[in-house]
Amino acid sequence: MNAYYFTEDHELFRESLRAFLQKEVVPYIDQWEEERRTPREIWKKMGDMGFLGLSYPQAYGGSDLDFFYDVVFNEEICKVGSGGFCITQQVVQYMSGPYILKFASEFLKQKYLPGIISGELISSIAITEPGAGSDAQNIQTKAIKNGDHYIVNGAKTFITNGVYGDFIVTVVKTDPSAGAAGVSLLVIEQAMEGVSTRKLKKLGWHASDTAEINFDNVKVPVENLIGEEGRGFYYLMQGLQLERLCAVPGAVSAMEHAIAQSLQYMSERHAFGRPINKFQVLRHRIAQLASEVECLKAFSYQCCKMYGDQIYDVKLCSMAKLLATELTEKVATQCLQFYGGYGFMEDYPMARMYRDVRVGTIGGGSSEIMREIIAKIVIDDVNYNAETTSTSIVDRSKHTPPSEQPSSDNLIEQVNSKALGAQPIGNTLKFDFGNEQIYIDGTGSTNVVSGENKAADCVINISQQDLVNLMSGSLNPMGAVMSGKIKIDGDMSVAMKLQNLFT
Repeated sequence: MNAYYFTEDHELFRESLRAFLQKEVVPYIDQWEEERRTPREIWKKMGDMGFLGLSYPQAYGGSDLDFFYDVVFNEEICKVGSGGFCITQQVVQYMSGPYILKFASEFLKQKYLPGIISGELISSIAITEPGAGSDAQNIQTKAIKNGDHYIVNGAKTFITNGVYGDFIVTVVKTDPSAGAAGVSLLVIEQAMEGVSTRKLKKLGWHASDTAEINFDNVKVPVENLIGEEGRGFYYLMQGLQLERLCAVPGAVSAMEHAIAQSLQYMSERHAFGRPINKFQVLRHRIAQLASEVECLKAFSYQCCKMYGDQIYDVKLCSMAKLLATELTEKVATQCLQFYGGYGFMEDYPMARMYRDVRVGTIGGGSSEIMREIIAKIVIDDVNYNAETTSTSIVDRSKHTPPSEQPSSDNLIEQVNSKALGAQPIGNTLKFDFGNEQIYIDGTGSTNVVSGENKAADCVINISQQDLVNLMSGSLNPMGAVMSGKIKIDGDMSVAMKLQNLFT
């Protein structure tokens, strides 16, 4: 399987990274677990070796490599026997940094990306609140613009890297009355006045820090806004797939490592005069676990290949995350059982794995949320695949190249073709692209389309490309509204007719 997905260069990178981890990380894991902290120096060493920022552009210090280098990275760091060590850099490279890379201004990219690629800066992503976890659109942390600053008030909890980190990609409400359309992303530095953190005690991941963060009238410069106001929920929907996907190959690798460690122990542990790996019940249990892990491994590589090919598939990412985290719990439980009483001791690796993997079915979208997303796609025919993703972290082809952008005349023709075949909408409607418009007069016997800029019953603010996607069916109207890709002014009932207009 490896030969199909990985080149010789991938494997040389794997060997180099594995050797580094064996020398610089594995001997110190127990110490870092006891200290409840991974020292920052190790990240700087990894940055110096070129192990960080693998898919980030060279302009910011990255290596501009394909996504399977990230797959190798996650597989190898998850073999060291510490979920806390792994999650620290996963949060930086795959859960917070990509929002800056894909959506932030050049100013923010230049300010923060070189540091996270060199290992000198540690970032976090702050979504969860004491009263809002998986329901991100109902967050309460507010960022109200006041001149050239936002004033931020609120609280976040369960934030990895929230104590010892440098800056936080923070989900805030810039328009508290607008629901999902009022969600934005801000970069908040932990040294800013009014930011306070409290380190939380947790069941696992002891080598990482997890925080409760409070924002008390924190003044954040407006240039720290990532992308546009009101687009934060849309950005999250794009970014969460990478967060979920990067965990899967790491989980598979950790399970393979656990099975290998268990097999070694079982060959050395004797009971009733023979090694316990000779008992049929234990042999069959290993056979079952190995089969399930191997199947998941093939599926995870398929999902990673699709992501690398710029295919954004929410269903498969959600399925992979659900299966990986549920199976990891099963493997940890059964492998601990192989060790008997020793498995319950901190001196043995299964004890740590058992407590570290428990958070997998909670973080990054709980198993319940994953099942509901999958159910909506499979049962309700909801389309979440509004966009393709980028090649690995780098957003190389997120937007249609300028030469391929639809012209206004072509768009009018396309809209006219759709509108003529539909029942008159009974109202006037305007698509507003900023400098250009498309006007539909549906008050007569047919829908009349023009490029006029006139007052309408309903104005839909949308990009030209998103309108093309809307007409092709690749962009779901309701999903586009919820994510902020479409902003509606005027009579909402007119906007609801879009579904009939373009089908």
